[in-house]
This record gives sequence, structure tokens and C-alpha cells, in this order.
Amino acid sequence: MKKTFIALLLVLSFSAVRSQNADSLWTREHYYKIERMIPMRDGAKLFTAFYIPKDSSERHPILFNRTPYTCYPYGEDQFNPRLYMTYWLNYLKKGYIIAIQDVRGKWMSEGDFVDVRPFNPDKKGKEIDEASDTYDAIDWMVNHIPGNNNRVGVMGISYPGFYSTMAALSGHPALKAVSPQAPVTDWFQGDDFHHNGAFFIMDGFGFYSGFGKPRPKPTKEWSQGYRIPSQDNYDFYLKTGALKNFSKIMGDSIAFWKDLYAHPDYDDWWKARNPRNFVTNVKPAVLVVGGLFDAEDCFGAWSLYKAIETKSGKTDNRLVMGPWVHGGWGGRGDGSFLGNVRFGDKTSEYYQQNIEIPFFEYHLRSNGGVQDIAEANIYFSGENKWRKLDQWPPKNVTYKKLILHANGKLSFENEQGPNAYYEYISDPAHPVPYTEDVHLGRTTEYMTDDQRFASRRTDVLSFTTDILDQDISLGGPLVADLMASLSTTDADFVVKLIDVFPDEFQYDETVSGKGNGKDYPMGGYQMLVRGEIMRGKYRNSFEKPIPFVPGKVSEVKYTLPDVAHTFKKGHRIMIQVQSSWFPLADRNPQKFTNIYQCDDSDFQKSTIRIHFGKNNQTSFTLPVIQ
Repeated sequence: MKKTFIALLLVLSFSAVRSQNADSLWTREHYYKIERMIPMRDGAKLFTAFYIPKDSSERHPILFNRTPYTCYPYGEDQFNPRLYMTYWLNYLKKGYIIAIQDVRGKWMSEGDFVDVRPFNPDKKGKEIDEASDTYDAIDWMVNHIPGNNNRVGVMGISYPGFYSTMAALSGHPALKAVSPQAPVTDWFQGDDFHHNGAFFIMDGFGFYSGFGKPRPKPTKEWSQGYRIPSQDNYDFYLKTGALKNFSKIMGDSIAFWKDLYAHPDYDDWWKARNPRNFVTNVKPAVLVVGGLFDAEDCFGAWSLYKAIETKSGKTDNRLVMGPWVHGGWGGRGDGSFLGNVRFGDKTSEYYQQNIEIPFFEYHLRSNGGVQDIAEANIYFSGENKWRKLDQWPPKNVTYKKLILHANGKLSFENEQGPNAYYEYISDPAHPVPYTEDVHLGRTTEYMTDDQRFASRRTDVLSFTTDILDQDISLGGPLVADLMASLSTTDADFVVKLIDVFPDEFQYDETVSGKGNGKDYPMGGYQMLVRGEIMRGKYRNSFEKPIPFVPGKVSEVKYTLPDVAHTFKKGHRIMIQVQSSWFPLADRNPQKFTNIYQCDDSDFQKSTIRIHFGKNNQTSFTLPVIQ
């Protein structure tokens, strides 16, 4: 049996390689590549690679991707394997011109790189930003690239999603459609490196120790990041200690790392780097795409869509959210599972063929057909189905309070009993891990991980409803409203929404998307649906933090990123509350201070109380679809 299985793997691998080789050969037979340095208005030139159809019988749309992650491979005889190894091959088969550009100051482009460079709505003369660079690049393309039809689309995932948003603000008349995907939107409130003011140290340190290194002149070489001398991230980040110790390791050469430390609060420096503040009068059609379980930029997709709806109401603005990790719809698997959780459907392929490609086809061709994409295309985990909606959140949402009661119970009924509290001790020397496993890199699956490991800790409070007698579907933001008191002057609060599976639950083995859960005990599984952290001192204002008064009950109310999930009949809803999520987020010393400058000696235990009862009612507002 084992030999048969190995033989089957060899056949499948050979078939995959043969298919890729055939696609590579087809691409070279039908496309040629040129590389150009495109001049910007201030004189800097940006390196751009073009893959152009050899067919000259018709004019072709341009699909443009701006990236800080390289146009690799360099050389006009070298083709990017992404073109023929991912669904991008569909665009080639349809005759698109593909343009990929190193952004200003990265790789082979000239100029100085600035992280999330602020948009300047009042540019004059030779002043530049990422929107003007996009405008100048598009203007050059439509006037110099042979066979183009004067229609351009821009798309990108993650940081290139930020550049896609900037493209939407460029105002070039040839730009007809933009798709910011998992877009970097707000690096203080919810994307990548901060969530509600808490610093996501593992992602920030791991990323910037390499990406942030200065590049004095154009290069084709990648900068190696810091090599962590361990295979256990929990152990490494705990032993390294306070944030100032990470700053010592990082050194003085990485400008944005120093900026992070210099701006601990949500000041004007951060606000200038939030594209949501500027999305007014957006001209091109927009397709915002994100993953329900995107560990990096889940916040960005939901928030950018809502900002455009609010500030640019006439824009053709649409939303897609699928059951994906960061960029999971773009070639990283078929989207049929995540970790132990199965979805059954090949959700990534569905998105590619039924949403993204038709979106660009419609807007980038004069005869693009009928626009048949819903306003909001949302995949609901739990029920494992796409829903096509005419708005988001849906019209039929009712916001219901799930209220904390005695004996660890949650109910939609009011608590009329006497004031009481649950209590735990938060110890920075033993923070709650974000996942059960021992590993080095941050996992992509943690956002659906089994939370039973956390339920067993004394510093995690777990509250559950009774077994549900009917399905409950949630569609929209979750609001945590904690009535809390501390023995210290600061603390973090992590709230997790969890789907508790029935004890006898097991997946149908005939369903596709087996993932890691094939042999995992799914009975009683506690699936993380949404989790988010709040740095307590920002509970009233991100701009002006305030300390807690020890022993005094304070309201800590904050909004978690939207959810789209159905809790099935026979399941239970669980809420967990804790005060660390390590090393995903940095540790709070639990003392009101500038955490970026504090010492190891500043970290202290805190007794946390979560209050409930008639006068101090802790609740969680759920967006229930009727």
C-alpha cells in the first residue's frame, strides 16, 4: 500500500511539473518581456517589467501590480513563474499586458523608499506620493506600450494592496478598475504591526529586521533578516524581554523601526499614513478582497470597503471576503480548508473564476459583458456557503447583546442578579500563548485554531451559551463591552469568539478539504472565529492614553473586525477573555508607561476582575442575521 501511495505521489508530481512546463512554454510562445525605467515627475525612474502578448490583432488591457517585494526575475529573457504557475495564467490566455513595478526606493527602482508613504491631496509641481507615481507610470504605459487599449487595472495583495489603494486615488483617466486585496490600511489600529495600540512584536520584528534594511542604491539582492537562535518563538520573545531590548538587536539603521518607537500613540504621524482618511471621490471601480482568517490584514479589507462606502458613495465599490489566510485566494492552496477546519469547496478557484477575472474583464474591455458581481460576496464559515448580499453589513442584521451571567454562562437574557465578578491573575512572566504548538514563525492557521489549550489555563476566562437549538448566523462587527477592574494601572484585554463543536462531531471523510484535521479529534473542538486585543490605556482614546485607577471598575469597550460565521444547531457560542496573547502581541508591563521605553523590571502581575450583574453588566454585542 505504501509503495502504491508513493508511486501515486510521483505520478501526480510529474504531472504537475509537466503541466507547469507546458504552461511555461505556452507563455514564452505567446508573450515577450521588456524592462523599462519609467520617469516620474521629480526625475526618479522606476523599474518596470512588461509581459506583452505577441498577438497584434487586437488591443490589450493592462493589469498593473506595484510592489516593494521585487519584479524578480530580472532580465528580459527571464519570466516570472507566477504568470504560469498561478491563476494569473488566465489573464495571459485572455491577452492581458502584465506590468510589474518595483516601487520607489526598492530593488531596481530609483528614489527613496518611505513606508506607507502619506498621500498628499494637495500636490504641486514635482511633489510626489504613491498616487502620483502610479499616475505617471500609467501615463507612460498607455503612451509607450504597444497594442494597449488605454484601459488599466491595478491589483495587489498586502503591501501591494496599499499601493492599489493609492492607485485608486491617482485620478488617471485610463485607470478603470482597482482591487486592493488584504490592503495595508492602518498600522496602528488593526493591520500587521498594531492592533488597538498593542504592538504585534513577532510580525514586526521578523519582518522589519530584513525588509527595513536601507538600500543605498538599486539592487537585485534580498536583505537577510535577523536569525532567531531558537525554534521556539515563545521562548525567544519571552527571554529577550522588554521592547527596548528588541531595539538593541535591530540597531540604528532601520528607520521605520525607530519611527514605531517614536510614535507610541495614535498621533498625526499615524493618521497621515491611514489611507481611509483620503478615499474621497474615488473614480475607478473598486473590488476590495480579504480573508476572514487573514492574520495580517483582515481589518484592512473590512475597513477600507466601509471607508469608501462612507466617503465616496458614488464609487462602484464591492467587497469579497472568503475563508482564507493572508493572500490565500491568490494561489496559496484551493481554499477548501484552514488548519483543522474544512470548508469543502474550492473557494479560491470560485473567487478567481467567478469574481476577480470577470471584474477586470468587465471594466477593462469595451465589450466586457454584464456586471454580475454582488455588492458584497461573503463566505460564511460554519455553514460553508457564499452569500451574495446587496450591502455589508446585511440589511437584516440585529445587534443583540450576549450577556455575562453567573456560573460561566452567556445568555441573550439580562442579568438581574447582584454585582459579582470573575477573577484571574495576569502574569507577564507566564503570558498566555496564542497557539498550543511550539514553532518559530507565526502560523497562518491560528485564527481557526482549537482553543481548548487556552480553556485549561487559570488566566483565561471561558464563558459559554447553552447548546443552540437553532442556527445563529453573524454578519458584521462584534463589540466587546467589558466592565473591568485591575490591581495595577494598565493591562491588555483579549476577547475571543469561539464556536464549540458538539462532543460527537466528526467530518464526513468524503468531503474535500481534509487539511490538518484528518486525524485531529474534532469532537468538542473550540474553533476560534474572531479574536482581538485591546491595550487598556487606549480604552477612551487612541490619541490620549489614560491609566486605570486600581480597584475602580472601568468600561473597556472596543470593536473587533467583522465576522461572517454560522453557529450551527447543536454547537455552543463561547467567549474567552484573557490579558496576553503571546508572542503575537508584546507583553503589557501592566503599569501605565511608555511600553517602548520600559525596563524588564517594570513588568508586574495584575489581578484582573471582569464584573457582571445588574449594575456592572459585561456584554458582547453580536451582529445576528434575522
